Amino acid sequence: MWFLIVLLVIILIIAVKSIKVVRQSEVYIIERLGKFHKIADAGLTIIIPFVDRVRSVVSLKQQTMDVPPQGVITKDNVTITIDTVVFYKVTDPAKAVYEIQSLKKGIEYLAITTIRDIVGKMDLDATFSSRDLINEQLRAILDEATDQWGCKIDRVEIKDITPPADIRDAMEKQMNAERNKRAQILQAEGERQSAITLAEGKKEAAILEAEAEKESRIRKAAGEAEAIKKVAEARASEIHLVYDAMMKSHPDDTLVQLKSLEALKDIANGEANKVFIPFEATSALSSLGAIKEVVSDDKKDKKKAE
Repeated sequence: MWFLIVLLVIILIIAVKSIKVVRQSEVYIIERLGKFHKIADAGLTIIIPFVDRVRSVVSLKQQTMDVPPQGVITKDNVTITIDTVVFYKVTDPAKAVYEIQSLKKGIEYLAITTIRDIVGKMDLDATFSSRDLINEQLRAILDEATDQWGCKIDRVEIKDITPPADIRDAMEKQMNAERNKRAQILQAEGERQSAITLAEGKKEAAILEAEAEKESRIRKAAGEAEAIKKVAEARASEIHLVYDAMMKSHPDDTLVQLKSLEALKDIANGEANKVFIPFEATSALSSLGAIKEVVSDDKKDKKKAE
């Protein structure tokens, strides 16, 4: 009876030692008699008890490692503290176990030395403005160095860069100065643009006003010219009518002289101070004087006869 119980216990122990269940995204490194035997993937795995053993359980998921903050000296001799995180994945579990004693420690030390080398070649301002460049250089160097360890570096991110307190104060003052400078530049630019716009508006208004005045003068001159033209045409028409009437009445020299005298009367009634009578008009005036004397004598004779 006791023999059966002991045998059953031995069988259970052997079963427990022989049957292994590997979880998803993990692999087992199996050694046989102290030597690498195989990599057990996810699922059920049978091993030989007391001959085979599980050396290590390796995760195939992407893993993160927070590198402790490190003091780094920049090219311009400023000590800054850089906090970094590394994203990596095991691609060859056997190498990750057998090629290095501690994969995480190896990545950490390599990241620290690489950060110091890269940042030591850069100025302080460049470290703040070139984070993407630093991340990419770190990733490339770490990926190349860890390839022999069966590891792939997917990403490297700098979480924080902390300069000394006095440097932070100087940077804040510089930033305030830059902000004030930009504000003054923007204000000056706005005033300049406003002055330019105002000047252009005044210029446009002056041009429009000059064009309007020019157009007004042109139209006024055209109206006056048209009026003068029409007056001249009316007078010319009157002259033609008078001339035609006179020609139809067959005037003699006496009538012409009388009309000339009437014209002289109208001229004398004008605003001119002096009137010059042509020499030809004197003969007409003498004839009119003689006519007046004859008419006066006739009137006197009539009165005497009465």
